[in-house]
Amino acid sequence: MRKKRGLDRRNFIKNAVFGLIGGGWLSRSADSARQAAADSETPRIKEYRTLGRTGFKVSDLGMGHVEDEGLLRTFLDAGVNYIDTSEGYRYNERTLGNVMDSLDRKSLFITSKVMFRTGYTHSSQLGITKEGFLKKAYRILESLRTDYLDCLMISTCETVEMLKNEAFHAATEQLKKEGRLKFVGASNHGSQFWGPPLKEPMEKILLAAAEDGRFDVVLMAYNFLKDDKSEHVLEVCSQKNIGTTLMKVNPIRTYNEMKEWLEENLFSKSKEEREDLIRRVAEQGVSIEEEDRRMKKKVEDAQEFLKRHNLKSDKEIRDAAIRFVLSNPNVNTVCYTLKNYSETLEFLKLSGSRLTSRDKELLASYSRECGSLYCRHACGLCESACPHQVPVNTIMRYDHYFVAQGREKHAMAEYAALASTKANVCQNCPGYCESACPYGVPVQALLASAHQTLSLP
Repeated sequence: MRKKRGLDRRNFIKNAVFGLIGGGWLSRSADSARQAAADSETPRIKEYRTLGRTGFKVSDLGMGHVEDEGLLRTFLDAGVNYIDTSEGYRYNERTLGNVMDSLDRKSLFITSKVMFRTGYTHSSQLGITKEGFLKKAYRILESLRTDYLDCLMISTCETVEMLKNEAFHAATEQLKKEGRLKFVGASNHGSQFWGPPLKEPMEKILLAAAEDGRFDVVLMAYNFLKDDKSEHVLEVCSQKNIGTTLMKVNPIRTYNEMKEWLEENLFSKSKEEREDLIRRVAEQGVSIEEEDRRMKKKVEDAQEFLKRHNLKSDKEIRDAAIRFVLSNPNVNTVCYTLKNYSETLEFLKLSGSRLTSRDKELLASYSRECGSLYCRHACGLCESACPHQVPVNTIMRYDHYFVAQGREKHAMAEYAALASTKANVCQNCPGYCESACPYGVPVQALLASAHQTLSLP
């Protein structure tokens, strides 16, 4: 009887919200993809917004990490003129550089980002000199095959102190005098663990950048499930006429990895393994049976959500998520990474759109019933509860690169180079992070799943 109940539980998980992937939920249906790919007329950008004090009119939809030249040209042909690059996006830089000669450079706003680290080795706030930053900038310009950058940002700025780095500001001032740079920016989407843990929250860093006076543009994480403190940052930037660009705008992700981890590590354990796990976590005041009930409830809520809203794929809710951020008057442009041509066409169709009453109902319902399945970008509230100092926010971001953006090699390389404790310790942990999460996210399962995904040989 024990075995049968275990099988029933696994089948329930598989055939409920996780199994719905096969029916089209959170995946592209073949008919939809063929229809989009057959569309011979590329949608055009319908709205341009002023990027803060830069005065530049940028497309409301910008271009994130793109390595395919065909996709890049589709974006440009549609009227997208905000392009986000970074010294860490080498293939992205080369792709843009390959087509630069055929473009009207003055019609584009090109941003790049520099890191306070060399390769995958953490460097301190004082670790790079003015000459080091200049060398980075000149290499970016050469790779992009352009004479100047519209904006150079500090990439994923880790602390408020890093905003004040005089070597960086001295370098940007020289680049401006040389005519190689127009504006300066800062980006952040959560804490970093390239070396010692640096856990200042995104809103603290970007609000400090707004107050500093030397930063013209910010790049930040914002979506309908992360709208409280992020909205405050957007409001302050608007008041100070600082340009705002977004990433991580769609918090919907696939559930495949969580499903596999649950089946392999929780529900399929032998009687002896399960009893041992129950004993060990009970010593920490945690009940495996309670965890089972919590997970089953999450699955039931998600299944009911899908049925009630009659959702056949992720397109409806993804589009609503993007319309949510486009409806915020303090948002200037939205950077989005797309994996194929059909997704690109559908994304471009959203330009100029606004949140509908149907969207509001859908997002509010999703937030109530399925919001606990999203580990918030740039959050990290649970990290201080972990005795192993696992960098939850950073690992889940790498998982996002792998699962949502299709940047598998990049995600795995970043994870392999992580200087802190990895998520292999999470599999048999009592789940301190879950207990500390104010959103009820099954963090432990997500981390264990991410470790399996990012550690593939």
